[in-house]
Amino acid sequence: MTIPAFGLGTFRLQDDVVIHSVKTALELGYRTVDTAQIYENEAAVGQAIEESRIDRNELFITTKIWIENLSADKLIPSLKESLTKLRTEYVDLTLIHWPSPGSAVSVKESMLALMSAKEAGLTRQIGISNFPIALMKEAIEAVGVENIATNQIELHPFLQNRQVVDFAKQQGLHITSYMTLAYGEALKDDVINAIAEKHQATPAQVVLAWAMKLGYAVIPSSTKRENLASNMAARDLTLDQEDMASIAALDRQQRLVSPEGLAPDWD
Repeated sequence: MTIPAFGLGTFRLQDDVVIHSVKTALELGYRTVDTAQIYENEAAVGQAIEESRIDRNELFITTKIWIENLSADKLIPSLKESLTKLRTEYVDLTLIHWPSPGSAVSVKESMLALMSAKEAGLTRQIGISNFPIALMKEAIEAVGVENIATNQIELHPFLQNRQVVDFAKQQGLHITSYMTLAYGEALKDDVINAIAEKHQATPAQVVLAWAMKLGYAVIPSSTKRENLASNMAARDLTLDQEDMASIAALDRQQRLVSPEGLAPDWD
């Protein structure tokens, strides 16, 4: 199995808002939905998916295990709870959302528990999120790189995370970009707007196309039908080498997500 290149994110969307976003996205043709235990929207996402009446085999659903559930005795029970909320017998991908703060639970323990969940049929693939190089090495040592579907990390034009990406590439480990539009800041950038004008595209389409051309999966979120449709059209936009080089030059190590007490030692 592989990770779909384009999907729907649901971070910060809850209740009727997330139900509307997911149902609209599925109606438009989205088939990949990303959620997490800590988003507190799994039940709403599950309701939206069920009400959309799309065959489960057509969907790719991702959830993420919160830090309180990373131990061997809690991970599988928490995932089963997520499945109940999502109204499905399995998810396609389960990630460790953040590394256990202060290594309270070892990467090895969590990864082996995830492997057990996969072997039990609760998840088809497993992976990691917000893992710097040192912890990626621990995850690979625990279960083998062939069992790690992706590392989902903050990655956008202003934080291109090249050290992590280069290490992942060397290992053959796929990258999923979250916060690809940099909270919308990337859409205001002059370089990106000039490229958008050149291609008669939107700035969001340019940024998403840039990330996908580099081989990353993207999971932008939106509550507006027009933006959901427009974002999906980024799959049809092809940037040239000049465009890619211009965006590469925007990197300024600007990290937007680094919660105190949760963030690992970044590379």
